[in-house]
Amino acid sequence: MRRCLLLLTILSLLVMAPPAGATAPPSDGGPLTVSGGVFRDSAGREVVLRGFNVSGEAKLAENHGLPFATTADAQVSAAAMRRLGGANAVRFLVTWAWVEPSPGQIDRDYLGRVAEQITAFTGQGIRVYLDFHQDLYSRYLFNPGSWYTGDGAPAWVVRAGGYPAESCGLCFHWGQNMKNNKAVTGAVYDFWHNRQVTTAAGPIRIRDEFLFQAGETMRYLKDTLPQEAFDLIVGADPLNEPYAGRYDSGQDGVSWERDLLWPFYQQFRARMDSSGWAAKPALVEPLVFWNQNVDFFAEPGGLTGVSTLGDRYVFNTHFYDGKAQSGILKPGKANDGEYSADFGKIRDRATALSTAAIVSEFGHPVEGYTSDKAPSVLKAMYQSLDSRLNGASWWAQAAMSGHVLSGSQWHWDIYYNRHHELMNDNPDKVKTDGDAMNDEHFSAVRMDGPNAVATVDARLFDRVFPQAVAGNTLAFTYEDRVVQAWNQIPASMPAVRRLAGTGQYAVLVWRSGGSAPTELHLPASFTPSRTTVVSDLGSVVGIPAYTGSEPVAYASDSGGSRLLLSTSGSGVHFALVAADGTEAPSAALAELRSWASTLWPSSTLG
Repeated sequence: MRRCLLLLTILSLLVMAPPAGATAPPSDGGPLTVSGGVFRDSAGREVVLRGFNVSGEAKLAENHGLPFATTADAQVSAAAMRRLGGANAVRFLVTWAWVEPSPGQIDRDYLGRVAEQITAFTGQGIRVYLDFHQDLYSRYLFNPGSWYTGDGAPAWVVRAGGYPAESCGLCFHWGQNMKNNKAVTGAVYDFWHNRQVTTAAGPIRIRDEFLFQAGETMRYLKDTLPQEAFDLIVGADPLNEPYAGRYDSGQDGVSWERDLLWPFYQQFRARMDSSGWAAKPALVEPLVFWNQNVDFFAEPGGLTGVSTLGDRYVFNTHFYDGKAQSGILKPGKANDGEYSADFGKIRDRATALSTAAIVSEFGHPVEGYTSDKAPSVLKAMYQSLDSRLNGASWWAQAAMSGHVLSGSQWHWDIYYNRHHELMNDNPDKVKTDGDAMNDEHFSAVRMDGPNAVATVDARLFDRVFPQAVAGNTLAFTYEDRVVQAWNQIPASMPAVRRLAGTGQYAVLVWRSGGSAPTELHLPASFTPSRTTVVSDLGSVVGIPAYTGSEPVAYASDSGGSRLLLSTSGSGVHFALVAADGTEAPSAALAELRSWASTLWPSSTLG
């Protein structure tokens, strides 16, 4: 079947060709920078990155540590991701074990396939940030009959370390190995303390060797990728989900971050600079347990012992609802504002560190135990990416909504439920179901014949979001209508209520700056001819195609439709976008203007 995927990719691109009249230039394809606590493109617009991790497949051996078996599969995934979710960014996994299979020997054939698969995404206009991934340090720590497995360090590093036989004891989740498995904790501790070990090629220091292969990976990609593809590389995540292994006497998470993790990030930053990545940020993660919502697993962290990160780094964190996954600690579903405080904490840490934030992993099991919670959990997570407010208070307190956070859902695996992974190289333990990794079931998609289809309600991830704002976002909300409506338009705005009706809608408020248009991704459920926009820039029932002068228009590309809002001069602007609005917008416009002028009274409304 895979042999026909390249042809299907070409056909899908033809099907998604822009309609006549929608001739707006493509969204900015230049490099991103960090400024004022947000990502910005070359036009100075505030950019929000949304998409997926590609993918858990890279943790497995079946496709030699690559997210996709072939470049054709990567191309099919990139096209489907644009079509199904409007993604504009992916977190792309690579693994030390496959980069450096022997001491000092970089596998450039592997890196060549990595480069080819990256260009499958950049060719669709999707930005990429590299992730040097690990879980439980390495698959080579685990015996063939183990209940668990890992990924990360090469076999030769593990052999040189001489670690004890692994055992997690009485563990109910693979993550408990991070604290309970002495082989894992010992190996991770040695990494952070840069232990010297003897290999067949001579002595090496473990952390130094990791930094060497990371630098070689980035140098190879800089030298190999076409310039237009390299421009779409956002930056690099130095190491997935860092933790201490075990603490030294008197040490805790805060001092460990300050004394070991932060110096490592500075060393990684230096490798980026010497490898041609000086203009790109390092997307650095705090101690993985810093925002764990299961209290007995949480530890202090969040890079609170670091004074500032600045524009050459991004505060990069993960969030999972461990209580919801347990099925015991949170027996019910997620509710409106469930994660507002958790994601507000992320925003606050990024602000304190003088940089932007990104949530590079979030998600929930889509199959099996507790998967019934997935719609509400995912809705609540995306809600908290969009705003620090819950739906019930958004309209009254929108001036406190905050920046829209970038995020990458875990994960996009087109091999979901059709793997062939020999767990820990054991031919008697062939894993085929789910993600084929520690009994996880997180993929947002699966294949149905030649087509990628969603494993959850696609409205959860195919969302309106402000992918490029000319100026600064002041407030944003989106009601996807999955589970139930959490964003309640107040009774004092009856015309807005009638216009939004029972359909999906979004509201953006921004302070304008620059000449490029503000762009919002329109999901598949927003047909331009049936979509109503109510804005101080102009109101329309049925969005016209862009021809070069319209203040409110749409353009289409492989990611579906983009709403373009063009402004001139400075001032505060607002736009409500309703999927099925049919009522004349004049009364709703008056209500929105009054609402905005109340919340931003000192600003000049457009």
